[in-house]
Amino acid sequence: MHKILLSTLLLTSAAQAQSAPSFEGQIIYQVMPDRFFDGDKTNNAGVDRGDLRAWHGGDLAGLTQKLPYIQNLGATALWLTPIYQQQTANSFDTAAYHGYWPADFRQVDPHFGTLATFDTFMKAAKDAGMKVVLDQVINHYGYEAPTVKANPAWFNGKAQCDASPNKDVDCPLAGLPDLRQSVPAVRQQLLDNADFWRSRGVDGFRYDAIKHVERPFLLDLLKKDRAAGTWTLGEWYDADSGTVADWQKQGFDSLFLFSLQAAMRGSVMGSSSLVNVREVLSRSGELARPGEVALFLDNHDVPRFAQGSLFEDEGQARTKYGLRALLTLRGVPVLYQGTEIAMRGGADPDNRRDMRFESQWSPAEKAVYDVARDAIAVRKASAALSRGVQKLLPVPDRQADDLLLFTREANGQRVLVAWHGGQQRRTYSLKLSTLGLKADAQDVTRTLFAGQNAKVSVKGGYLHVSLPPKDTAAFVLK
Repeated sequence: MHKILLSTLLLTSAAQAQSAPSFEGQIIYQVMPDRFFDGDKTNNAGVDRGDLRAWHGGDLAGLTQKLPYIQNLGATALWLTPIYQQQTANSFDTAAYHGYWPADFRQVDPHFGTLATFDTFMKAAKDAGMKVVLDQVINHYGYEAPTVKANPAWFNGKAQCDASPNKDVDCPLAGLPDLRQSVPAVRQQLLDNADFWRSRGVDGFRYDAIKHVERPFLLDLLKKDRAAGTWTLGEWYDADSGTVADWQKQGFDSLFLFSLQAAMRGSVMGSSSLVNVREVLSRSGELARPGEVALFLDNHDVPRFAQGSLFEDEGQARTKYGLRALLTLRGVPVLYQGTEIAMRGGADPDNRRDMRFESQWSPAEKAVYDVARDAIAVRKASAALSRGVQKLLPVPDRQADDLLLFTREANGQRVLVAWHGGQQRRTYSLKLSTLGLKADAQDVTRTLFAGQNAKVSVKGGYLHVSLPPKDTAAFVLK
């Protein structure tokens, strides 16, 4: 009997270890530590805040001090760009402030602090109830990393690149020393790196540039992460739903859905049709785990969302629209530091300006923040918006350019979401039967978002929805 019980317990533990971790319901805040907050002036060697390509002094001590700010915004998880020890020399007149030119994968760069500083940050984050996702570089070392000269057999050279049919994997990305993950020593080091940071308490890894990494190694890495209960987020630049679907089936919990970001940039910030967004969302059925896909307006690799308008006030207004829209979608929203105040910035490095906090904000930036904080709170308070299934509703062709409707539903709650791309306020009256929607009669109901004049009613077989221009609204529907 005891042997049977022990066997059952072992099998149950193994099954639990292999089960997929979930970030559905989480809201991730992305931090580039060097550009966030300077909490320790003693580690500011080489800092020049007037140069966007130099170190700016942000560090783990500063991030720890600013955790209350991130909590107050409402985020539940943090993604840190790499905090590894970096190459000390500049390359292309640029310092390794961003973290993607590593020299030692198991040390913290002195500009950010020490392993002890990292452990202090982790304890503070855990005490605050926040999950931590750490950026992992698995494709390359920094240009000037000593390992490159010490272990030349670890890297793809010109001969391997020239002979390879897969240039993405076997040729250097931006000239960076390209690791050969099939070399046993490289494979083991990278697997051990994941174990090293996992042992320090991180909940997930964001794997950089997976398009350029050998697939057999990635599959082994993901298998080990899954067994350890570590959430995995992959970056395949410009990934569409098909790419996300493929890698979720291969073992990634999540990838960034770049195709949705592009569609939202064009329709929410620009003047493109909402049909483009609908086309991306209509492919969600392809995804193995639609509730885990990473959704974003901008990040450190693309121009700032607010930069999509030439005019700062319009960029701020459209960012409010985009934030509300993002936070109504099924998936895991990822907010890059500063998006909550509509920070501007073009291509790298202009999209990596220093984060600014409350005392430095204009009234207009504070207004964007208030919308971001409210939209996060609304999402967290609603089971339907946090974790509910998503169903697109058919809209007549003559209205499809400016109107996107879908429902989110969970635990008996149903929320109707309306994105409105029109330039003027408008009321739409749509037959429930045309929408493929069943709903009880409902008196005028106001939007869930604070300070927004939007409302819905249901009467005589029609859905009536009144929407302000260029905005997203959400309503509880009976």
